[in-house]
Amino acid sequence: MAETQFGIDTFGDATNNADGTPKTLAQVVRDVVEEGVVADQVGLDFIGLGEHHREDYAISAPDVVLAAIASRTEHIHLGSAVTVLSSDDPIRVFQRFSTLDAISNGRAEVILGRGSFTESFPLFGHELSQYEELFTEKLDLFAALLKEGPVTWSGSIRPPLTEQRVFPPTESGRLTTWIGVGGSPESVVRAARYNLPLMLAIIGGDAKRFVPYVDLYHRALDQLGGERLPMGMHSPGYIADTDEQATREFFPAFKANRDRIGADRGWPPMSKREFDQEVEHGSLYVGSPETVARKIAASVGALGVDRFDLKYSAGPLDHSKAVHAIELYGSKVVPMVKDILS
Repeated sequence: MAETQFGIDTFGDATNNADGTPKTLAQVVRDVVEEGVVADQVGLDFIGLGEHHREDYAISAPDVVLAAIASRTEHIHLGSAVTVLSSDDPIRVFQRFSTLDAISNGRAEVILGRGSFTESFPLFGHELSQYEELFTEKLDLFAALLKEGPVTWSGSIRPPLTEQRVFPPTESGRLTTWIGVGGSPESVVRAARYNLPLMLAIIGGDAKRFVPYVDLYHRALDQLGGERLPMGMHSPGYIADTDEQATREFFPAFKANRDRIGADRGWPPMSKREFDQEVEHGSLYVGSPETVARKIAASVGALGVDRFDLKYSAGPLDHSKAVHAIELYGSKVVPMVKDILS
């Protein structure tokens, strides 16, 4: 079995200056590039950038920001987290990430998903009533593109393709592609059917509740005659020098972000008790390097995943604090987790 990999994710959350005033989203994008450089320097395996189209997140074009990170890094793999395929053009997605793959010398990845926000649908002229149909057909086309040969395809969402070549191809002949899943059994089986790796978005509750999805994925691959494929998990968290410091710095920012989203979805404001419950027993990885390492190791061991991605940013959390968290994650947490799992 290959050694477990460790990555980070961010959505480019809108942050504040030291005096509490909001940063421009342009500065947030530049900060994310710097965070990607730090992640490479401390030996992390992956950085994933989420795609959003709202004022509290700066990244709407992950591949462009990833290209900037690629030009300043050497080893870290670069991907989306996630690309909202339902409201995008599969051909253009493939072309953008195959181009990123060329720029980065083979380090590009794409995680395809439906996303948990819907702003991209009206923005790009799509009907929410077609939510499932759009993703299903576009994923089918993208899977055909991954073969990197002439594509013949037909569906209901666009004109058919006949022996169509798409450029540029990747040098390796295969663009690393994952399916991001938030807890739908149908999505798990779909990933297996297309023979694609599975990335579990575990953002609340005990990670062990996803064990049935892991088992379902393995059973589906077996029944379809597929080989074992990588699995990963994505969860939010934050690392500081001590448990107390981590909670003090992270809770206000995490609550601000959670409550802003919750106001749109009818959720009550997050209490400190709810936060503490997620830290102690749920899917928030917050604390000192030792605390976070023990919790990551327990989740990785329980689910048997091949990669753990920490979503380290949250609302207005200061850029310098995020950088320190990345440094601690790469230099202290990851070695501890590997030692525990060995």
